[in-house]
Amino acid sequence: MEIKKIGVIGAGTMGNGIAQTAALIGCDVVLRDVQDVFVERGMKNIEKFLTKSVEKGKMQAAEKDAVLGRIKGTTDIKQLKDVDFVVEAVIEDLDLKKSVFKELDEVCRPEVILASNTSSMSLTEIAAATKRPDKVCGMHFFNPVPLMKLVEVIRGFATSDETVAATTALAKKMGKITVEVKKDSPGFIVNRIMIPHMLEAIKIVEEGIASIPDVDVAVKNGLNYPMGPFELMDLTGIDIAYFVTEYFYKELNKESKWVSPNLLKTMIRAGKLGRKTGGGWYDYSQK
Repeated sequence: MEIKKIGVIGAGTMGNGIAQTAALIGCDVVLRDVQDVFVERGMKNIEKFLTKSVEKGKMQAAEKDAVLGRIKGTTDIKQLKDVDFVVEAVIEDLDLKKSVFKELDEVCRPEVILASNTSSMSLTEIAAATKRPDKVCGMHFFNPVPLMKLVEVIRGFATSDETVAATTALAKKMGKITVEVKKDSPGFIVNRIMIPHMLEAIKIVEEGIASIPDVDVAVKNGLNYPMGPFELMDLTGIDIAYFVTEYFYKELNKESKWVSPNLLKTMIRAGKLGRKTGGGWYDYSQK
């Protein structure tokens, strides 16, 4: 089936980036969130990104207008009844994702693939909330979606070869590099490798071994990473790092290496979640 219209659930950072990327390849997009304020914020962020692209000469103003014209924001999930493919991008809460997929299963046509942008959670469990587990898979984009090249395509227990092939083809059409995660395991590839880096960075600071800026400088210049672990957590959300770590601890035999450092929990309790709250490991209130 040709994918001409895509539904995106969640208009936050990841969701609006996915919607924009889909619209850029000519797809019509229905961007849905639970409140108008979230939808409007998502649309404004898309417009802001595209405006910068025009200013930098990366696209024409007419193309920007065409892309925006292909995206329809809504709070009504029933508006996804005629889409050809869905990507869910709500917060990393398994019960919420299962609830969303149950609702999508009732709204969308039986042949439609339901993909999750989850960064770590079980596709098998999410798929079990539907009557089409063979058509459920992971489609994990990276932040910022329009710029980052990788998409992890993840199999749940019942995911069909056809679903993996169609999802991979769509990601490649979006200009992405894809990898297949053959077994449904917490964190997949990237986060399974990345989260231990973040936790060790926090412990180094917590133990007084080095400062936050020096850890970031060391990682960027010693490992040739584009961002340090604290800069990356501020970009993606410190709460996301915490949720994923707690999920790993629960799912991976409660190994001590997955215990959240006290400093990470303190940041969550203080509401310092990164750029989105104006401050995290660094202060962004004046930027």
